[in-house]
Amino acid sequence: MASGQQARAQAAAITPGRRSSEAEAAAAPPAERLRELFGGHRLSPAQRRIAQFLTDHLTEAAFLSITELAERVGVSQPSVTRFASSLGFTGYPALREALQPIALSAVAGVPGEGEGEGRHGNELQSAIDAEIENLMSLRRALADPDRIVAIGRELARSVPLTVVGLRISVSLAEYFAYAARRIHPDVRVVTRGGSVAYDGLLQAREAGGTWVLAFAMPRHAKETLAVVRAARGVGLRVALITDLTHGPLAEEADEVFTAGTGSRLVFDSYAAPGLLSAGILQAMADADPERTQTRLEKYEHAAEQHDFFLDD
Repeated sequence: MASGQQARAQAAAITPGRRSSEAEAAAAPPAERLRELFGGHRLSPAQRRIAQFLTDHLTEAAFLSITELAERVGVSQPSVTRFASSLGFTGYPALREALQPIALSAVAGVPGEGEGEGRHGNELQSAIDAEIENLMSLRRALADPDRIVAIGRELARSVPLTVVGLRISVSLAEYFAYAARRIHPDVRVVTRGGSVAYDGLLQAREAGGTWVLAFAMPRHAKETLAVVRAARGVGLRVALITDLTHGPLAEEADEVFTAGTGSRLVFDSYAAPGLLSAGILQAMADADPERTQTRLEKYEHAAEQHDFFLDD
């Protein structure tokens, strides 16, 4: 049986001229596709409310977390899970993944959108559309920036500051650490699990560190959970950037910031987590503007002195 990623590799192929029964089904009007999805199932009154909300607010609802959807409909999160199961899905994430291409086709069908490109666009355009929705969801979540401001202040005060990212999350952790070093005096990166990670966390705590910023993108590694628990075990607090609202990783962290990942192509894309990272970096810079300015000026002086960059 093909893995989820193998299936995505086949479904996301961008070779021109590809046409399949799946592609033909995707060409059906969104309302018809929803009727096929929801029809033929015995739904409870609460489940019918969920189905009606998804139908009425498809382009937004297809990108909501289970918490957001439950709140909008006025039902419990277990009710949403049971609704997904009653339709034959393994859970709400699987249902949402089925709804998102329908929602994107509805957006693509709006008059004036993408004229001359075909009604549905290609797989690369669909992937970009999905990332735009992830960014819009993040924008709604950050309507009140107080939590970002608060965590920026805490991370700025933690000297040293440890940044954790294992496996696929290494690149996000290294990007954050690279930028953070411009405005923070001691940033340490943990990109390996096991005893190496434990040593780094223990040394950071003994040196006076108070916080860890961890990245956990899918597929979520067991060793990431172990590192987060180890950080808590040595007395460090953990801020987590992930795509998960619930689960073991979120439960172990002191602060959780969620951002959706793009899953339309064979490998995930990280527009929203990247922007969330940049927002936290901005909050760190704002937390100590004098230190930020001093460090940035010193770096620019060094860059000029040693001729780091091309003259663009």
